[in-house]
Amino acid sequence: MSESRKLFIKTYGCQMNVYDSERMAEALGAKGYVLTEVAEEADMVLLNTCHIREKAAEKVYSDLGRLRPLKVARPDLKIGVAGCVAQAEGEEILRRMPLVDLVVGPQSYHRLPDMLERTEGGARVIDTDFPEEDKFDHLPERKALRGPTAFLTVQEGCDKFCAFCVVPYTRGAEVSRPFARLMAEARALVEKGVREITLLGQNVNAWSNDGRGLGGLIRELARIDGLERLRYTTSHPNDMVDDLIEAHGQEPKLMPYLHLPVQSGSDRILKAMNRKHTAEQYLRLVERIRAARPDILLTSDFIVGFPGETDADFEATLALIRAVGFGSAFSFKYSARPGTPAAEKPELPAELCDARLQTLQALLGEQQRAAQAAMVGRELGVLYEKAGRLPGQMVGKSDYLHAVHVEDPGARPGDLVRVRITASGPNSLAGERIGV
Repeated sequence: MSESRKLFIKTYGCQMNVYDSERMAEALGAKGYVLTEVAEEADMVLLNTCHIREKAAEKVYSDLGRLRPLKVARPDLKIGVAGCVAQAEGEEILRRMPLVDLVVGPQSYHRLPDMLERTEGGARVIDTDFPEEDKFDHLPERKALRGPTAFLTVQEGCDKFCAFCVVPYTRGAEVSRPFARLMAEARALVEKGVREITLLGQNVNAWSNDGRGLGGLIRELARIDGLERLRYTTSHPNDMVDDLIEAHGQEPKLMPYLHLPVQSGSDRILKAMNRKHTAEQYLRLVERIRAARPDILLTSDFIVGFPGETDADFEATLALIRAVGFGSAFSFKYSARPGTPAAEKPELPAELCDARLQTLQALLGEQQRAAQAAMVGRELGVLYEKAGRLPGQMVGKSDYLHAVHVEDPGARPGDLVRVRITASGPNSLAGERIGV
């Protein structure tokens, strides 16, 4: 196969899909494919899909429709669908979209090179199994990265079975990657220039292996010379164990930022969602986390308009938000996912859900602006990731994951510096460098 073949990947959804896209590109690199940012010049187009958001499948079908002229003009173009929509609708994708050559689920993408080889003879291939072998054993070594930060998947799948969520069905049961392999992969990333690693999992704080939980893994990773920062996402409140909470207060390399989804402030709705915690338990957990790390910035997820949600339930959610004070949050109207328990329940009127979402987002917006304004005057660590739009400007992430713009001629991506925050904008901060 020619080394000049080009691969275009469109990634939908979460950070885990970003990580998976990187690994798929590396797997296909063994077939001579190199990445391109232009679909029109690609020899293969791969859509790495997400099934979490509303009308996810419809968006994928729309994108596939837009690829049809490329396939007509170049019949040898290979088109693949990967990820959670592929897992949920594999056969339907092949039936509805004859232009698709292969469909692969999130647990099978290590087989992409073999699948692609089978399409060369004109076959249309699907693999949405949950294989017994660990896909990470069959993937090539991580390649040099473009920047100083990297994702590292440590856990996949979920056993929580929230009533609204498809993850247990598309990603499978909870599986923790082995401790030794994670340490080896992290060291290899640092050797390639990575200074910050974000640990990923559908339920990342459920990771356990070799007698350790996530707190123990973080402590061991922090001993790697050259690794300066650690983060993790996404967490479930029920798996925030004492050792992990203590790590936030004891490990300087673990950044003071935690994404801790709650979804609702109503105990009645939390029970209907099968979240297995109450609003009071969540608030007490927040108290414990802040006792361990008083300056921690908390973010969360919220669903409004879950089936059966009353005005009182919604007010309970607003009350929880006011009680916690979030740095930011993702918030969405409930939308049914086929095959989930909640999909069988009658949905609330769209206009009611719209109004509640606007109210909730206005409150969260106030809290986000207040949290960012509180950073002005503070001295924070900033890891530069890229050059800014202005000459001599760098853009990086603060300890709290804010984007920060700094005038710093001569600086380079990967520099970790001290910055005094001078201004707060809608989505970012500005600062002046004061040291290293």
